[in-house]
Order: sequence, then structure tokens, then C-alpha cells
Amino acid sequence: MDPTASTGPMLNDCETELETKRSWSSSLWSWWPSWRPTSMSLLKTAESKILTCIQNDLWARFVTLPNQDRIWTLSLTNKLAPKPADQASKTPLVMVHGFGGGVGLWIRNLDALSRSRTVHAFDLLGFGRSSRPPFPSDAAKAEEQFVDSIEQWRQSVGVENMILLGHSLGGYLATSYAIQHPSRVAHLILVDPWGFPERPQSQTQEGQSEEVVKRVRPPRWVRAIASIVSLFNPLAVVRAAGPWGPGLVNRFRPDFKRKFEDLFDDDTMTQYIYHCNAQSPSGEVGFRAMSETLGWAKRPMLQRVHLLPSSMPVTMVYGALSWVDSSSGDRAAEIRGNKAHTKVRLIDDASHNVYADQPDEFNKMVENICKSVD
Repeated sequence: MDPTASTGPMLNDCETELETKRSWSSSLWSWWPSWRPTSMSLLKTAESKILTCIQNDLWARFVTLPNQDRIWTLSLTNKLAPKPADQASKTPLVMVHGFGGGVGLWIRNLDALSRSRTVHAFDLLGFGRSSRPPFPSDAAKAEEQFVDSIEQWRQSVGVENMILLGHSLGGYLATSYAIQHPSRVAHLILVDPWGFPERPQSQTQEGQSEEVVKRVRPPRWVRAIASIVSLFNPLAVVRAAGPWGPGLVNRFRPDFKRKFEDLFDDDTMTQYIYHCNAQSPSGEVGFRAMSETLGWAKRPMLQRVHLLPSSMPVTMVYGALSWVDSSSGDRAAEIRGNKAHTKVRLIDDASHNVYADQPDEFNKMVENICKSVD
């Protein structure tokens, strides 16, 4: 189906959740469905309310991969474009969300960024409304499963070349994808990417220069709690909270409600976040496999960023108030050598969710990057 033929938001009705093989830990959460006030149907309802804000032509559907996994996908075009053919000829923008997110979080960006070119956004495998298959416990294999699903998605949608944008975990996976499939990426945009720096050493190693500063170890109680938490999936507490889960999300992530309060005067966004993450764990199992205690990546991307073609343009966008250290972007530029092809940008008064904190400035920056491509 051609997305330009759509005359308004259209949702695919064929949305029965696929049954997949699940690990013991995943099936454990299915023992008592009533304990968790969630379902894929409730996630669909919350997302549908968010998508009613979209003004441009929207084609929302599941894209089925060769292995029968399904990727929930949005494709947007500008129904008011003076020359639709020109828009169709431009390199599409593909947006990849971060950990625990979904396509609904791009609601402040989708219309603005699809004014002059097609925009695709999808739920990563194991997140949102996409299929939730088992993930391996090996970091490299888990990463490969994510990246393979992105490439299979690209082939299924028929995108030959793209401007690839990834936020947080999505930035890490987008970089891995660009390393493995460089001919498909016209420009790589990394927004507050997770997993780039190496985990700091707790103390100087034998033979190192005395100039290296010894780092202070966290208190014993912090390390003890971190060790216990590491035994569980990152979002297990949301599911374990049962009927108190939605309130827990509201309490600990009130910022999501504030970021979108001019669009929704209720808890639509926090409900969406809750339903995205209260389902049986899948993508977060893959994330856990790729991460160490306290969220460091087992396979830091700075160790591989040199594998990106030197001619590939890369723009790294950070929130000035984010917990993600923008110095990783500067280090990536140094490693790549050709600083003309690696830009690091800061957006003031923005935290980790840059796209929602300062959407106008973010959209303008991304649109200018896209214009530099075609």
C-alpha cells in the first residue's frame, strides 16, 4: 500500500498478539493477568489516543518479517505537500526509539519532520506493540537480533537508503546497524545515545601512570542493591507492582506527563509508558544481556565507532541537562578522525528526552540535517 494514498490516520485492525515461545521468566508474569491491569488492547487504545494528534497522512500497520515476527510501524507523508513526487523522491527519515519507549513518544516530532519527506517510525523488536520473542543472554547475540530485525524491517518496507535517527538504546543499535549496513545509511543521527563510553575503572591498574586518578567506589550498600537488581529485568518492578504499576509510573516519571501536558490534560502519556513496559519482558531481556551493572554497555560503542565509514556523516545530539555525557560524542569525533563528518550538538534546557523537552529546536536541527542530504 502506498502511504501517499492515505487521506488520514488509518490503523490496521489485524492486531491479535502473536503467540511466541517464552522463557520461564517471561511466562512467570502470565500466571496472573489480572494482577497487572494491562494488555496489548489497552496499549493500542492509549497509543491510538496519542496518534489522533497527527495531522499528516499516517499509515500504521504491522510489518511482518521473514521469521514471522511483526514490527509495529508508522509511515507519514505530508498531504499538503505542493509536489508529492518531490517528497517521495527524498531520502526517508527512519526513527528508532530508546529503551522502554515506543512510536508514541515521537508525537511532537512526526508532523514537523514529515513536511518534506517520508518519515518511518517503528517499535523495536521486543518493545511497544512489536512481537516479543525470546532474546539470548549473550550480549553480541542479543545486539545482533535487534540489528537483524531492523535490516529485515528495511527490506520488508522497501527502503533502499535512509537517514537513520536513534535515541538512547536506539542510538546504540542504529550505530551497530550503520557499521554492518553502511550503504543503507545516508546520515546517522544519534540523540543522547546510550552505551558509548567504557565503564570507568574503579582503581588504577598496575603499570599505569601515576597521573591516572583513582576513582571512588560506590558505598557498599549501593553495590549490594545494584547486585540484587541486576538479577532481574530492568522493568520487573513495574510488573511486580501489579495494580499499583500505573501509579508507580506516574510517581517516578511525572516528567512524561509534563512534557506533553499541552497535548493531553490527563495521564495519557504515562498510561502509554506503563502499557509499553508492563507486558511480558522481551526487548528488555535483550537490553539486560547487553548491559552491565548500573547501565554500562558490555560492548561499548566507542570501541567500534572507527568501523563506521569515514565518509558517513554522523551528527550526535545531546541534551545539555542529560545524564548522558556529551564528551562521548567528542571522543567519537576524535576516533573517527574526519571531524568534518562528525558533528556534536547540544540543545539547551533539554534532558535525556531531547525530542520532547525542546521539540521545536530538535525538529529544526533534524530538518536541517535532512536537508543537507537532499
